[in-house]
Amino acid sequence: MTDPSVPPDQPTPTLSVPEPSAAESSSAVAPSPAVAPIEPWQALALKELQERRAALEAEIQELETRRHQLQKSLVSSFDGQADAIARRLKGFQDYLVVALQDLAGQAEQMELVVPPVVVQPSPLDQPAEVAAAAAPAAPAAAGLFSEDEDLIRSQLERFQGQPDFYADPWKLRRSLEAPAAGLLEEWFLYQGGRGAQASGGSRSRNALTVAAAVAILGELYGERFQTLVLAGQPERLGEWRRGLQDCLGLSREDFGPNSGVVLFERPDALIERADRLEERGELPFIVIDAAEQVVDIPVLQFPLWLAFAATPAELAIDEELL
Repeated sequence: MTDPSVPPDQPTPTLSVPEPSAAESSSAVAPSPAVAPIEPWQALALKELQERRAALEAEIQELETRRHQLQKSLVSSFDGQADAIARRLKGFQDYLVVALQDLAGQAEQMELVVPPVVVQPSPLDQPAEVAAAAAPAAPAAAGLFSEDEDLIRSQLERFQGQPDFYADPWKLRRSLEAPAAGLLEEWFLYQGGRGAQASGGSRSRNALTVAAAVAILGELYGERFQTLVLAGQPERLGEWRRGLQDCLGLSREDFGPNSGVVLFERPDALIERADRLEERGELPFIVIDAAEQVVDIPVLQFPLWLAFAATPAELAIDEELL
């Protein structure tokens, strides 16, 4: 549709819009963000956090240094203390060994059986005639044999007579010499069957003395006791076996764990056997060879033990034979 006010031969006027520049176009497409400024309180908090972190790192470093120093100190001081403890233990061990040796030596010399105290009535309580007629009494027997004094003395007297070569087994078949009889009298009646006596000078004589003691114990206790012989060498045990076999008329079957005589090379085995006998209600009779220079303390607890003390000459001869 044409405008009647405009002539037909003239062109229609157009409206022109100016184009924007490049800078204006870019600003219109991507506007730049605004950076917010840091507040003062935020800066102060950040500074405090950094200072605390630095203080903690310094404290951790100091603790690490102290830990290393403590470890070095512990290692060095432990070695020194361990050496000092070892020296003290060694000194205490030496002290115990010497003390036990002294105790064993004193135990050999002391009288372990206290004689019974016999209280006699006062002479003022008796008539003058009875007091004048009273004779001094002989020392009373001690220990297990306080009531068997007459039997023991009669047996010892009989053993000193003519030997009975055809006596029954476990009876003395040889003649006992007077010194050996005196030794047994001392051991039975005044030591109560527990103590050391001087050696007869040879193992055969000691075996004869022990055979007489075994014969007397057989009269007193029957088969309720067992003889345990301690000698540290097989050769010595062989001499003991031959001596007892000859003096008591024994055979090889009488020497063994379940027989009348048991031979031992080590004291611990003998002590264990003696404990078992006592548990069964039997009586162990312990004999210690003269070559054994010490008596083990556990042996002292048993009621019957006889140790022979050898002379230096006897010990020298025994050492030469080995």
